[in-house]
Amino acid sequence: MSGIVRVYKRDDEGVLHFREAWFDEEYSQFVMNFGVVGHQSKTEETDVADAAAADALLDAFAVQCAEDGYAEIPDEEQFWVVAQFALKTKEGTERDRYLEEKAKDALVSHLAWRGLGTVDRSEFTDFKLNIFCLCPDANKAANAIKVCARGEDLDFTKLTIAAAPFKEPENFKVKHSAKSATTFSL
Repeated sequence: MSGIVRVYKRDDEGVLHFREAWFDEEYSQFVMNFGVVGHQSKTEETDVADAAAADALLDAFAVQCAEDGYAEIPDEEQFWVVAQFALKTKEGTERDRYLEEKAKDALVSHLAWRGLGTVDRSEFTDFKLNIFCLCPDANKAANAIKVCARGEDLDFTKLTIAAAPFKEPENFKVKHSAKSATTFSL
């Protein structure tokens, strides 16, 4: 088993928790990240001899998570949350391509360390940069994206955030708009 194991569980009060683990090849460490979805996680690293040892730990981690009631959330039970930045040109400039990379990098990290999902892709459309995130909790993800955009100086005044159920990508609802817009289009 290689890659990342990412699983979730609701506690008795309905609070969503997450656990994830992966092998960091650069540091030869098995990394576990866990906590309440939407909050900064806790991380534990364990030095490992090689990838085979990390795979054994990853397998054991997956088994323990399953025994504890954690499971993957299928894509179709998650939400598309789109961070959309208004642009000055139809297809974007070099500055906008820099914004795209900076925003994607910032969102990957910010969402991951809070169990809020992954950045799936980005695209330039007419006068817009859209960054698509696949998230288990749309409202918490939208709030985290706002915090991230402010903290990373990502043109917050040009940001609109909308969310839709995975199975209904045509039904985006605005979660935040710097321009007080109530409609959203990709």
